[in-house]
Amino acid sequence: MERVVIALGGNALQAKGSEPTAEEQLRIVRKTCEHIADISSRGYEIAIVHGNGPQIGRILLASETAKEVTPPMPFDVCGAMSQGYIGYHIQQALKYALSVRNRNYPVLTVVTQMVVDEDDPAFANPTKPIGAFYNREDASRLEEERGYVMREDAGRGFRRVVPSPIPRRIVEIDAIRNLWDTSIVISCGGGGIPVIERMDGTLEGVDAVIDKDFAAELLAEQVDADILMILTEVERVAIRWGRPDQEDLDHMSLKEAAAYVKEGQFAQGSMLPKVEAAMKFVRAYPNKRAVITSLDRAMDALEGKAGTVITFQ
Repeated sequence: MERVVIALGGNALQAKGSEPTAEEQLRIVRKTCEHIADISSRGYEIAIVHGNGPQIGRILLASETAKEVTPPMPFDVCGAMSQGYIGYHIQQALKYALSVRNRNYPVLTVVTQMVVDEDDPAFANPTKPIGAFYNREDASRLEEERGYVMREDAGRGFRRVVPSPIPRRIVEIDAIRNLWDTSIVISCGGGGIPVIERMDGTLEGVDAVIDKDFAAELLAEQVDADILMILTEVERVAIRWGRPDQEDLDHMSLKEAAAYVKEGQFAQGSMLPKVEAAMKFVRAYPNKRAVITSLDRAMDALEGKAGTVITFQ
């Protein structure tokens, strides 16, 4: 059986234009888990990683808004909260989707810490957008009142940005490995809770969000996965995106992908980290593959009928 680490994009948790409520998220997650259950039913061994950008932003906003009533939660604690409630929704929905396919398989969430380097240059250059969109006036007010770093996001408005350091070590990796043969594990949610390891061995949470695609790649390496699958809104990676001569790609070699990255073909904070994570995986394991595709074509992509496959050669 092939092992697949699946990285779920934001559209797998929240649809465009939908209400940002827990109830609406659960409704979307139920649809998502139908596709994941199909993959499991075909005999693939799977693990799940998910993002948390909108969710952690809302948790932070709720916490800060209620600061006159109850002390606001630290950023790392909010990350843990997002792992818990998103994992709970996936557990509930996937367990049911598996049961109707006669697969009585445990599904569980591991609240996961990810060690980062406190000297990572990302801490000096926040780039990871979280939370809601704001107009210019409200963004300026948040910068002044709360010390946020706000940046314009693809013409859609302004969002808060935080550092996005590279993940170095999954603290709970031994537990995840031990659970692999008996369970479907949801881990590294939101990229994992970023922590710095001190000289005495203690771990200290930091204000950052790790890119979930890089977290999924590290997990795929450390559980010896055969396939890293990154699910997003589009079926295939494209070059010259949005232009009349746009070209959708069925396959990229490591060399080709590197050339496209150098040309600036992929948007930072969007397709770029997905391609870079895929490149990192096939560079580490030249005989394996990464796949980038949409949720509804995931099964077809595993069978070579859809998506963009990234391989060493």
